[in-house]
Amino acid sequence: MTNNVADHHPGNSVAEGNHEGDFGCSMVELRNLMELRSAEAVARLNDSYGGVQNVCKRLKTSPVEGLSGNPTDLEKRRQVFGQNFIPPKKAKTFLQLVWEALQDVTLIILEIAAIISLGLSFYHPPGGDNELCGQSAGGVEDEGESQAGWIEGAAILFSVIIVVLVTAFNDWSKEKQFRGLQSRIEQEQKFTVIRKGQVIQIPVAEIVVGDIAQIKYGDLLPADGILIQGNDLKIDESSLTGESDQVKKSLDKDPMLLSGTHVMEGSGRMVVTAVGINSQTGIIFTLLGAGEGDEEKKVKKGKKTGAPENRNKAKTQDGVALEIQPLKSQEGVENEEKEKKKVKVPKKEKSVLQGKLTRLAVQIGKAGLIMSAITVIILVLYFVIDTFGVQGRPWLAECTPIYIQYFVKFFIIGVTVLVVAVPEGLPLAVTISLAYSVKKMMKDNNLVRHLDACETMGNATAICSDKTGTLTMNRMTVVQAYVGDTHYRQIPDPDAILPKILDLIVNGVAINSAYTSKILPPEKQAGLPRQVGNKTECALLGFVLDLKQDYQAVRNEVPEEKLYKVYTFNSVRKSMSTVLKNSNGGFRMYSKGASEIILRKCTRILDKNGDPRVFKVKDRDEMVKKVIEPMACHGLRTICLAFRDFPADAEPDWDSENEILSDLTCIAVVGIEDPVRPEVPDAILKCQRAGITVRMVTGDNINTARAIATKCGILLPGEDFLCLEGKEFNRLIRNEKGEVEQEQLDKIWPKLRVLARSSPTDKHTLVKGIIDSTVGDQRQVVAVTGDGTNDGPALKKADVGFAMGIAGTDVAKEASDIILTDDNFTSIVKAVMWGRNVYDSISKFLQFQLTVNVVAVIVAFTGACITQDSPLKAVQMLWVNLIMDTFASLALATEPPSESLLLRKPYGRNKPLISRTMMKNILGHAVYQLTIIFTLLFAGEKFFDIDSGRNAPLHSPPTEHYTIVFNTFVMMQLFNEINARKIHGERNVFEAIYRNPIFCTVVLGTFAAQIIIVEFGGKPFSCSGLTLSQWFWCIFIGVGELLWGQLICTVPTSHLKFLKEAGHGITKEEIPEEELPEDVDEIDHAEMELRRGQILWFRGLNRIQTQMDVVYTFQTGASSLQGALRRQPSIVSQHHDVKNVSSPTHVALSSVNSTPTTSAVAAAAASPPAGNQSGECVP
Repeated sequence: MTNNVADHHPGNSVAEGNHEGDFGCSMVELRNLMELRSAEAVARLNDSYGGVQNVCKRLKTSPVEGLSGNPTDLEKRRQVFGQNFIPPKKAKTFLQLVWEALQDVTLIILEIAAIISLGLSFYHPPGGDNELCGQSAGGVEDEGESQAGWIEGAAILFSVIIVVLVTAFNDWSKEKQFRGLQSRIEQEQKFTVIRKGQVIQIPVAEIVVGDIAQIKYGDLLPADGILIQGNDLKIDESSLTGESDQVKKSLDKDPMLLSGTHVMEGSGRMVVTAVGINSQTGIIFTLLGAGEGDEEKKVKKGKKTGAPENRNKAKTQDGVALEIQPLKSQEGVENEEKEKKKVKVPKKEKSVLQGKLTRLAVQIGKAGLIMSAITVIILVLYFVIDTFGVQGRPWLAECTPIYIQYFVKFFIIGVTVLVVAVPEGLPLAVTISLAYSVKKMMKDNNLVRHLDACETMGNATAICSDKTGTLTMNRMTVVQAYVGDTHYRQIPDPDAILPKILDLIVNGVAINSAYTSKILPPEKQAGLPRQVGNKTECALLGFVLDLKQDYQAVRNEVPEEKLYKVYTFNSVRKSMSTVLKNSNGGFRMYSKGASEIILRKCTRILDKNGDPRVFKVKDRDEMVKKVIEPMACHGLRTICLAFRDFPADAEPDWDSENEILSDLTCIAVVGIEDPVRPEVPDAILKCQRAGITVRMVTGDNINTARAIATKCGILLPGEDFLCLEGKEFNRLIRNEKGEVEQEQLDKIWPKLRVLARSSPTDKHTLVKGIIDSTVGDQRQVVAVTGDGTNDGPALKKADVGFAMGIAGTDVAKEASDIILTDDNFTSIVKAVMWGRNVYDSISKFLQFQLTVNVVAVIVAFTGACITQDSPLKAVQMLWVNLIMDTFASLALATEPPSESLLLRKPYGRNKPLISRTMMKNILGHAVYQLTIIFTLLFAGEKFFDIDSGRNAPLHSPPTEHYTIVFNTFVMMQLFNEINARKIHGERNVFEAIYRNPIFCTVVLGTFAAQIIIVEFGGKPFSCSGLTLSQWFWCIFIGVGELLWGQLICTVPTSHLKFLKEAGHGITKEEIPEEELPEDVDEIDHAEMELRRGQILWFRGLNRIQTQMDVVYTFQTGASSLQGALRRQPSIVSQHHDVKNVSSPTHVALSSVNSTPTTSAVAAAAASPPAGNQSGECVP
């Protein structure tokens, strides 16, 4: 088998870059070509185009030199074949968001009440001034006032509009931020292409058809293309086909590479044939409605674009593989069914915080509803009994409108109580807090892809970190070597090594490494040389340079096309080998890899004269003891270089890898140092103080791992911790059938600190085991870092997955929740700090909000029952609602984090949102505020010597008395907002207040607005101006809040046994068995409380909507879109925990998941499909 290299034609595009003629194939032809697979594709390529070389010719590009990079040529290609850009879904317009905000039930009720009130105020019945209608008409001082009845209704409408606009604006800015984030992630993705014979990296969006792209292990392909040359290339196409098996790509079997698929192994070059919406992923995105607008445009253009393509499709369809185009057979119908089910992307369980908040909001809402209903009933009954019973008046026809006006007023009061009771600011506070944190975390090198990851991080109890690049600098250098029976403790002098050994080292390193790895001159003078590509290979190349040799000369002599066969590095092999064909017809293979693995396959070793001598098992053991272990104990990675010659007479069977990789001759062993990042030990100490266990999971040798872990402070001297190798770990946790036993794992993980020589499966098993474990009182919340393609499953499984921004592969980034833009462990600690801060911000907001809620509801309720009129009017209530909801959420949710957050243990999943200390604060402040308000309400007129505002008739002008009540109420809230900054019972509430300018602005702004409302609000706000002394009293009572807060602090919480906590997470026992839904929809028990019927009804609607979408797609897309629809599950399937199986070792796991196994153990080990992991039902 030769090394898939197509013959190279000299037709070089650099000369033809400015060619005027059109390209030799159209976009549609190429698009049809890309729809074919395997043998069929090869046949079509050879018949219609004469092979991939001719495709390059037709596209005017050279397979070796690439495009010329001439701007006019590139622009022309963009016009003919499109740009590599998939237009995002249209953002919702501001008006749509306003419309959504209007859907809020309480707001709708208020609107209706306000409109009725407006209508009635304009309706003046004849005889309305009839004495018989009771006191309703009396007490109006002048005509002008009675005409002003409309003001209240209008003011309510106005405040509703403000609330709606604020909500919509918040949603809009959140959406905008998120889009900014997405586009930043997209811009950062670069890809390697060849232009003018130079290898350069360009942003993915700039790739054009005809570019020659270099692909390697870990890439996410950005466009469709045809393979020109490949080494051992394997692609995971599950994102398009849903098949988890990796597809081998080669020129003679299957050269088609599709965008959106992941390179799992190997490397190669491809010519780009389709980009953007014409690529396979693009077609699917268009189907899924990312380009819904474009669809409509297409339908309008109709004849222009749609028709010819469809005709072409129809022609080719007869011969097209049925796998792409299901006929309307049973299979087709089933697929459609699947589409309908799968379009609903399974979500992860709701984040801890969301779950707690939803429960709390539902509980508060229920209480508010009951209170408001009682208020309305009491008001109506009192009025009816008083008017018709006590006063004994008849119900007169002409009085009806007036009575109705009374009822409407009562209804409005009831609704206002409800509006104040329901904390609709909660979601707002959460959103603002998360959005603010995400924005600030960018500065701390955390690029958050999923908002809730930020808050989950605050609960993290365990971090499983990679070693290379995260804990260490990822700047590798060779510092020791064992060559020719001599152990050099530093880099040897080139003269000390025999020329023939030196030659083997140089060739073995230069040829047997990815040609993309190289060492470039430093950017700054006196800086370190830049390492590009794989860092371990760069260390070896650096070693060659240190030996005063030139690796580039060797590579120029042996270009990549001449390599006969390459076994690329992967996590199973842990080695890499390259075969060259000699001039005499024999072969020479160079190998390098982990020393213990390569040495096991060596039967000879070069002695000090450069001659091979026999290398027996006992020699190997001695070498491990004398050379490898001492290197590893200094924290060095040991790499062995070896070679093997094959005779010319018979070509070996290259596919039987075990035979090929044996009988090697060892050239040298080198020790590579990767120094620990200087800031890491400190960061790990912070984690340990914060109650977070740091574990190191690495592919390195156990001694190296132990040495680094000790340097970092993960292993402490004298502590009883475990360090295991992957093999040992598996032996301890699996039963004889090879299944993971949770109880065995539970014995190990609490003490495990280092897992060395681990495969990706081990990492996944460990993470899953810790998450599913029931050992502690809390479920563990696990964060994982990863950079390699093989880390995908573990990153997905973890509660928070961190991918490396610099060293990470696209696959890892795709599976992660947060991307560390500087690959540094300290950034994870920052993420923990921000996560805890989000949690605290929301608790602060709750503490403030609930105090206002309790007080406002009780005041409105008792006031209404005793004086038939709420002391706080509807409009005033809405203003209070606005300050406490929107503004307070802004002020309290943007508190910056402080280091002190890292001094306490994680909250855990079941810790209530409202601790007993907070409950003490809420009730304590409520008592103070209620006492003051009721005193003012019933004795205020005597104290201030003003007219009483109680029992005022309908439409009477606002009184000073009630204005003072309202003003004092708002002042107390303002000062209590400062108290709410601390939730753990700290005394100094002003601490670092200047660090939060938003908070200061909001408090001062609210104060200014309050002055304007009281002095100039007049009738709409039911306020009349106050004197200076009255103002001072109001403010003085407000300041009393701060003093009262100090008093509350002195009462120890432990004495108040009666205080209940609220807003718990959900424990497993609370959930009735039958409520654990089988499907993967979001589990949220708060919603279940609302009523299961309602949910079913929504689900039904959802299902119907999805079906409508599918039907619509089939109608508009006619035949051309069906083919792509068949592959549509793709995008969804990435979200399945189990589907994304990234290395062959995982396939076993996925099969366990899908087959119902009999033994109880297997049932425990096999996690159900994503969503509800093994019955774990924490919201």
